[in-house]
Amino acid sequence: MTFNINKIRVPSNPGIYLMKDSDNQIIYIGKAKNLRKRVKSYFTKTQNYKTQKLVENIRDIEFVLTDNENEAFLLESNMIKKYRPRFNIELKDQQRYTYLRISDEKYPRLLVTRRTRDGKFLGKGKVFGPFTHGSSKLLTVGTLRKFFQIRVCKTLPKKVCLEYHLGNCEGPCEFKEAQVQYPMHVKALEEVLKNKNQTKIFAQKLEDEMRHAAKLQQFERAKDIRDTLIRIGSLQTKQKMEYVDRSDEEYFGIGEKDHTVTVMNFRMINGVIRDSDKFFFDMVGDNSFSNFLYQYYSTHQIPKLILTSQIPEKKDILESLLETQAGFPVEIICPQRGKKREIIDLLLKNIRLVHDKGSDPVLSDLKEILSLPKTPDVIECFDISNHGAEFAVGSMSRFVGGKPDKSGYRKFKIKTVTGRDDFAMIGEIIKRRYMHLLETDSKLPDLVLIDGGKGQLGYALNSLKSLGLKIPCISIAKENEEIFVPGKKLPITSAKKNPALQILQHARDESHRFGVAYNRTIRKNMIK
Repeated sequence: MTFNINKIRVPSNPGIYLMKDSDNQIIYIGKAKNLRKRVKSYFTKTQNYKTQKLVENIRDIEFVLTDNENEAFLLESNMIKKYRPRFNIELKDQQRYTYLRISDEKYPRLLVTRRTRDGKFLGKGKVFGPFTHGSSKLLTVGTLRKFFQIRVCKTLPKKVCLEYHLGNCEGPCEFKEAQVQYPMHVKALEEVLKNKNQTKIFAQKLEDEMRHAAKLQQFERAKDIRDTLIRIGSLQTKQKMEYVDRSDEEYFGIGEKDHTVTVMNFRMINGVIRDSDKFFFDMVGDNSFSNFLYQYYSTHQIPKLILTSQIPEKKDILESLLETQAGFPVEIICPQRGKKREIIDLLLKNIRLVHDKGSDPVLSDLKEILSLPKTPDVIECFDISNHGAEFAVGSMSRFVGGKPDKSGYRKFKIKTVTGRDDFAMIGEIIKRRYMHLLETDSKLPDLVLIDGGKGQLGYALNSLKSLGLKIPCISIAKENEEIFVPGKKLPITSAKKNPALQILQHARDESHRFGVAYNRTIRKNMIK
């Protein structure tokens, strides 16, 4: 039986996807710039025999979101090494990403270095990177060496070599002045490799050199510089998945849904994310994030730095206990900015994706489109049916799981508003409805929908505010099917084409139909 891809929400973000079989074993890991397009292509296009076999074995798909395609490449590589899925290519040498290393020598060299399978770097010195394009790194290394006068000889000679005569090296092997200048060249090179602004300055100098070479009709040289400028972008790419500032750190994100806590982590070893796991525990008794961390590190290696989305309870005591267990200082922090915060935000984004799993994918899309705090499983929609001052009524439709819940429909006789004031009438029925729910301690909806424009929405928001409620509330205007969301200047206008927004149309139409029927009944009874 083929897996029904329409039963899950596939995000459109960049990231990786993990396909699982009936035994919950990962059988394939892939990456994509747009997960939705890539994953759905497995189920919509004619595939070769082996891909068909893969699809036949899929019973579930999980996603890990990243911020760009390069990060997806890197995380995919690490996860494949960890799980070795049977449908992925098993390479004898999976060292797909290389780094640049400034060697630990008296007169350092610039070299290409790699990671071993356990994440360590080959050779001593300072490491920069990673570089995701094999062809560009060599050309870039050559240009950097020449530009910063970095020696290439494996063993320092006693006399200057050909590189000196070609103008590529100042000859620290022989000349004292060059020996004095050399550390400054190395420092400038380091600044370029680790600092985005310095890299831009270097790129600008190369661009000037390219124009100069072209002016002198040195077209081959100009072409080489042009190619370097194109490829040197790999020096500037932000790649949090290979953040190498510290060699030992672990990230945790935490989120709660229905009294169950989800914790997700990224473990960084030598700057690369080597692992990612999810954990769940119930909010019972003394269960807490602090207790979770202590139990977790009773069976896992303790890092020097633990970064979390929220500070755990009794942080100082926890740090002390972990320090005693590890034998070195352990610090727990909640980063507020920079690359560390970006990784935490990425974890929280993934946790929200986990929480949305199992929900109707259309409702999950609606949550994303409207930027709602939770999936709108229960939607209540209000309308006014006004046929003159004597024949004005209010109506409410109720949708649960994206479908009409007709037992939850409600009708209202207008009591406090006279004349044809639809705005005030909306305000009245909203206040009456949710005051009743508060008094009876009933469950509130996830989304309130108003049939109308900005005016009706404003009155509804004022009524909710007067009750101290912060229920998400929007409106939909029928004329152009515009959806108004508080805080957004422009309305959403794609309701006719989007299945998620069509739920709002359906709820509005049901509320209108129910209100018209009620109004008609009142008029008919009054005539009798």
